[in-house]
Amino acid sequence: MNIDMIRAAATRLEGHARRTPMLTSPFLDEIAGRQLLVKPECLQHTGSFKFRGGWSAVSALDEATRKRGVIAFSSGNHAQGVALAAAKHASPSVIIMPEDAPKMKIDNTRALGAEVVLYDRAGGESREDIGRTYSEERGLTLIKPYDEPQVIAGQGTTGLEIAAQAGELNVNQADVLVCCGGGGLTSGIALALEAEAPNLRARPCEPEEFDDATRSLISGKIEVNARISGGICDAIVTPSPGEITFPIMQRLCGPGIVVSEDECLHAMALAFSRLKIVVEPGGAAALAAALFHGSEVQGEAVVAVCTGGNVDAQMFKVALERFG
Repeated sequence: MNIDMIRAAATRLEGHARRTPMLTSPFLDEIAGRQLLVKPECLQHTGSFKFRGGWSAVSALDEATRKRGVIAFSSGNHAQGVALAAAKHASPSVIIMPEDAPKMKIDNTRALGAEVVLYDRAGGESREDIGRTYSEERGLTLIKPYDEPQVIAGQGTTGLEIAAQAGELNVNQADVLVCCGGGGLTSGIALALEAEAPNLRARPCEPEEFDDATRSLISGKIEVNARISGGICDAIVTPSPGEITFPIMQRLCGPGIVVSEDECLHAMALAFSRLKIVVEPGGAAALAAALFHGSEVQGEAVVAVCTGGNVDAQMFKVALERFG
């Protein structure tokens, strides 16, 4: 995993992924206590940064392999990213999703042309076992959600954009806060910043009870969450950091920041009222950290990546009613 792979992914993504903007608001600057730059990957195709990794991985396959098809497992955002990338490459896709994933994400994945297979995550059913069976029977190529070099490379293109956009705004030293599940985006951004903007430092942001990356960075070894499901931040609920992603984060990232679910909901409401964007709970963790954990952030400026916007209407309503 290296910067050359990220730059190559950027070339393959050119003309296919959106270069999402960098948003600012004086109202949010005041709450954060510093200049706050918001990278809204909720505006990316399929409503999340995951399209970058999906396209990178599918486009890197040889034509014969793509024709046989791909398989992925995801609670929703990686599912949609892979499904759309596969569809645009005329490649069949099978996506294994937990039964308790948001209905919007399941419906959208099917609408993008994927065959969706649901499994009982809470009951302990193994998505890996299901995926292995489908892969062997159909000759499908597995595209992992985060612990896959080409996926990390695609997500890392977000970091290339952050480096360039921060430079354009004369922000040369800042913490870059990233919503973190398995660490694919966080590690990809960290690698890109190391090469293009070494004074910008990636930091993982996670919800309470699912703070495996934060605890792993403290202990120096991969920690596993006691719970594997539940909570409203489904987009970043993973058992532990990846075998590939954790060493990258350990070498390059600053300490993690842990936020509450209420802080995520509050950040969602503020993103809507001040930036006019829709963000899902897990996609708002970094913004919540920037706004409500300023004492843990270093520098006169901070960058927060809003990683996804695929939120059910009822959950969005809760955020607006409680904090709007």
